[in-house]
Amino acid sequence: MEWEFTPEQVVKAEVGYGLEDFRRDLAAEVRGNLGPASPEQVEQTTDLLYDLCHTLATNRTVESMLETLAYDPPTCEFLRGMVEPMRPNGEMLGAILQRMIMDRVESGMPLEQALESVAEHHRQAVAND
Repeated sequence: MEWEFTPEQVVKAEVGYGLEDFRRDLAAEVRGNLGPASPEQVEQTTDLLYDLCHTLATNRTVESMLETLAYDPPTCEFLRGMVEPMRPNGEMLGAILQRMIMDRVESGMPLEQALESVAEHHRQAVAND
């Protein structure tokens, strides 16, 4: 995806771009790139690429993510090929998550509670799509 702003601007709250915006834009990009695909294929591909972005954003290893998909070698190969193209998206998602944590801490929430709050918000956002 391409933005008219940087991850740094998101972290500094110079621009408002949130998790839901990111997920919406990623889904639109996937839809545009898949061509004639079923809604299920678009959703599945979006979910896989979002999971890859989240893995990159949270500094987990791609291999740890792929271990959960070892039963599906073609999917693992697809995701390995998407690591570099998705790296900027992972950076943007990382900035969004960092801003969410900072917003909570700045409002007086203890760091551990802020981390859990953002994790819960993330779980709900992913489950509601």
